[in-house]
Amino acid sequence: MVDPRKRRGVRHRLAVVLAIALAATLAGARSFTAIAEWATDAPAGALVRLGVGRRPPSESTIRRVLQRLPGDVFDEKISAWMWLRTSTISGRRIIAFDGKTVKGAKDTAGKLVHLLSGLCQRSKAVLAQVAVGAKTNEIPVLATLLGTLDITNAVITADAMHCQRDTAQIIRDRGGHYILTVKSNQPTLRKRVKSLPWKDIPSLSVTRERGHGRQDTRTLKATELITGIGFPGAAQVLRLTRTRTNRKTGKRTRETVYAITSLTVTDAGPDQIATWLRGHWSIENGLHWVRDVTYDEDRSQIRTGHAPQVMASLRNTAISLLRLAGHTNIAAACRHHARDFNRPIELLLTC
Repeated sequence: MVDPRKRRGVRHRLAVVLAIALAATLAGARSFTAIAEWATDAPAGALVRLGVGRRPPSESTIRRVLQRLPGDVFDEKISAWMWLRTSTISGRRIIAFDGKTVKGAKDTAGKLVHLLSGLCQRSKAVLAQVAVGAKTNEIPVLATLLGTLDITNAVITADAMHCQRDTAQIIRDRGGHYILTVKSNQPTLRKRVKSLPWKDIPSLSVTRERGHGRQDTRTLKATELITGIGFPGAAQVLRLTRTRTNRKTGKRTRETVYAITSLTVTDAGPDQIATWLRGHWSIENGLHWVRDVTYDEDRSQIRTGHAPQVMASLRNTAISLLRLAGHTNIAAACRHHARDFNRPIELLLTC
């Protein structure tokens, strides 16, 4: 990446500042001050491994660098690097896209910073992130983001907001497949899928789960589309009915979810598609929740320049590296890496 600072007076290379910031984030740092304190406390032998000379960069240096670093460019570089370190499921990458607002951060216009991320369902590593401008929304931003990725043979999952004909066409044109939930934002499409002869379609599977004082029963039905349904590339429609029973009161609620996919029966069976559909929410639990709870992102007061996005990118990268290293509890992993300055450095140098 190009260093955003003027060359005159630069004491610490951009790569060194970023390495320190990421190593500190792996150890649980949440702010510029925490990153600088980690660097100050680290022994000289550890810092040398990151390219630090006589002394580490100060808090003000770290802050200025991260504020000026172009967020989308940084995300693009990180995404390309992370893409090479993730695996596939049955020869396919399954990527879940979802947006998150950084509630404690505002841009220069006073608008909250909103970021759209893509998560690999298998490895739980973040493969892409981009800022959603105040004058737009996730729909065109996702289309632009997909244009920068090689999604050949990949499966894209997204919530009902992205159940758009243009988005589906872009995914198909780039050689990918989609699994999209159908809700009331597409009233005509929802009416069509709801009116299919579901009573005549046999249930493919019925699963039951118990826990937290309730019982959930999920019934899956699916049908191939022979004549089309007016949606680009649509090949199958799924109906997932969830009945939840409160075991104490006996109260029962029912929710029906419809999904549409470009995957044919030979590409993937309905059970596999339903698994990927449920796996979509791993981005909420495995990424957004971790950033909010473990890294306290929503209460972060970092809000100047590109810093909110860059700090979110550092958190994404730290979470991804910890997942790829086999950690399932990110809070415990941060504590583990905080106990020894060499541990986060070793992870960076061997990942």
